Amino acid sequence: MNKILRRIRLMLIKPVTGKYSTKTYRKMVLVLSLVIGLASGLAAVMLKNLVHYTHYLITNGFDFGMANNIYLVFPVIGLSLTVLFAMYIIKDDLGHGVSKILYAISKKNGHLKPHNMYSSMVASTFTVAFGGSVGLEAPIVLTGSSIGSNLARFFRLNHKMTIILIGAGASGAIAGIFKAPIAAVVFSLEVLMLDLTMASLIPLLISAATAASVAYFFMGSGVLFSFHITADFDIKNIPWFIVLGIATGLYSLYFTKMSMYIEGKMKKIKNVWVRVFTGGVLLGVMIFIFPSLYGEGYEFLRELISGKTDMVINENILNNTNMGVILMLLTVIVFVKVIAMAVTNGSGGVGGVFAPSLFVGGIFGGVFGYVIDLLPFVDIVPKETALVGMSGVMAGVMHAPLTGIFLIAEFTGGYSLFTPLIITATVSYLTIMYFEPYSIYSKRLAERGELLTHHKDKAVLMMMNVRSLIETNFNTVPKDGKLRDLVKAVKNSERNIFPVVDDENNFYGLVFINNVRHIIFDRDLYDKVTIEEIMTVPEYTVSPDESMESVAEKFTKSGNFNIPVVDNGKYVGFVSRAKVFSTYRKLLEEISDE
Repeated sequence: MNKILRRIRLMLIKPVTGKYSTKTYRKMVLVLSLVIGLASGLAAVMLKNLVHYTHYLITNGFDFGMANNIYLVFPVIGLSLTVLFAMYIIKDDLGHGVSKILYAISKKNGHLKPHNMYSSMVASTFTVAFGGSVGLEAPIVLTGSSIGSNLARFFRLNHKMTIILIGAGASGAIAGIFKAPIAAVVFSLEVLMLDLTMASLIPLLISAATAASVAYFFMGSGVLFSFHITADFDIKNIPWFIVLGIATGLYSLYFTKMSMYIEGKMKKIKNVWVRVFTGGVLLGVMIFIFPSLYGEGYEFLRELISGKTDMVINENILNNTNMGVILMLLTVIVFVKVIAMAVTNGSGGVGGVFAPSLFVGGIFGGVFGYVIDLLPFVDIVPKETALVGMSGVMAGVMHAPLTGIFLIAEFTGGYSLFTPLIITATVSYLTIMYFEPYSIYSKRLAERGELLTHHKDKAVLMMMNVRSLIETNFNTVPKDGKLRDLVKAVKNSERNIFPVVDDENNFYGLVFINNVRHIIFDRDLYDKVTIEEIMTVPEYTVSPDESMESVAEKFTKSGNFNIPVVDNGKYVGFVSRAKVFSTYRKLLEEISDE
């Protein structure tokens, strides 16, 4: 087996060196896309079954009405197992899977750690099976993308092909878990911000179709929400779907802000085990009151769309089945679910926002439809508004309207809802964009200047880093030295700039040959003129960790050809305009369409 892998690897490496044509190279990438589709599809099936049977094992024999006190401790157990696994076995942070992929694409040349091919699956099983109020989609997307990333690294593919295979892994994962290949491809284009070109689209399609086929083979042809549309779309309801879009867009803003706020508060608890216990207890209490918050919540959502209202609230607390009370409780659940999700993730749990956004979107849309349908002049189906609400919240939270549209249409079989799905998802997206330009996945990265975008110029600058461009062949001169010291440095230097430092390498300024050319040959001044007298303090310096966009701006403003690199006051070297430009051109060629 190893001999076969080595032979395939050599076949793939040769095109990079020019011995095979680009056409052959692309064909091999398509083969890898097929392999990634198989692997990510199997991973999705495995994860679904792991969570299902783990949940069955620990909950068999219990129900929320008779022995629900035990559910108070399940989240603490699950979060503890997750944290133990991450801290002592993997020894890495496993949270926020999609954000990790975006960071890898933006700052690490698409390199994801090998353990991500399995670690998120194990950790999310502990989290979700024991009640963590999050989804499995982000962990499986990270798994699929990591498979693509590590295959690309094994075969030494270039940056462009690596990113395509990461997208293929993500598409395969979504297609495998939802049996929705079109939505899976759109997800990679929208959320991971891959370029829409044939070179990238075909591998995504191959992987998504393969993964969906694997899921059908092992899990049957059933979809997540099987729903028969009983009536055609009524054009008179367009205004109500616009209103639903605005409402879900505003709710998505709450979803994003509240989840980040709660996670931030949880992270301030420095002791890991205090944080786990606090989060586990809070989550347990919320699940005790609202059993529907346990795990992903898809089962409850399916029953709710079908008209069943069991498990809306713990019957020991309230046994009132009045529809008004149920609607009020469902509205409360919509807002509490976000808190439960954020507490889970903030306490060390591993899971994503995909399932929670579908969960609250379905409830939000259902309640909206039921209330609107009470008006005498409105004829709207709450079950349909529930499905459309899912699309609206997903479009707003993830900034992915097309993913929301196609996902709901595919896994419900409700293509006759296309028009209201488009209306609500688009309006929701436009609404949240007015207040929040970044999705819940990309907001933190954008705030740190670490987000890769479709803007080619910014994308290339994002891929570059100062540390790899630092030039150190500049001779220094002592701060308390004389002109004689500068002359000695000039004799052994090929540069015309000399950084001024002290004995501890603290940076003070620069000496330019052009500024001292008129005195440098006057020997009488060698011991009279001090370095401080001829030194210039530069207007700009850069840090080794500074963004290249900031560095490029400093080059533009200063007009300089070299800028000193200073790390906490210590001289490091220089970054030159020429090297930045040559590196920029090389990277631009790599990511440009062929």
